[in-house]
Amino acid sequence: MDADRRMTSLDSVPNDTTFLVTLRRRDTGEEREAVLVRADGGVRGWLNYCRHLLDVRLDKGSGAPMRDGELVCANHGAYFEADSGYCTFGPCEGATLEAVDVAVDDGAVYLTDDDYAFVTTGSLDDGGPSPSSNVEF
Repeated sequence: MDADRRMTSLDSVPNDTTFLVTLRRRDTGEEREAVLVRADGGVRGWLNYCRHLLDVRLDKGSGAPMRDGELVCANHGAYFEADSGYCTFGPCEGATLEAVDVAVDDGAVYLTDDDYAFVTTGSLDDGGPSPSSNVEF
C-alpha cells in the first residue's frame, strides 16, 4: 500500500467508539471528515455526517458513541450499523451513511477510496464551536 494513503495503525482504531480523520475530495478540493470504526473483524470508513441533517457530525472530536455494534448520533438518537452504515432507528431510519473505502494491511489502515486523499488525523479546523460543545437549539 502507498505510504501517503496510510491513515493510522489498526491498534489506534478503538473497539467502542470511532477514530476521526480528515480527507480531501480529489475533484473539488473540499475537505470532509470521516470516521473509522471496527466492524466485522476489520475497519469500515464512513463520512462523519448524520443522514438526518448533514451538518451534524457523528464524531464531534472525542469519538462517536457506539452501542451494540452501532454508531449513535448523539443529536438525533439515530443508530447506524457499523458494518453497513444502515440506519436501524431514528429520524433517518432506512438511510445509509456514505462509505469511504479503507483497507487494513500489515497492522495499518489505508485509504483506498480514489475519490479522496488523506489529509490528517482528527477534525477539520473550521473555527466553529469546539468539538466538545453540546449546546443544541
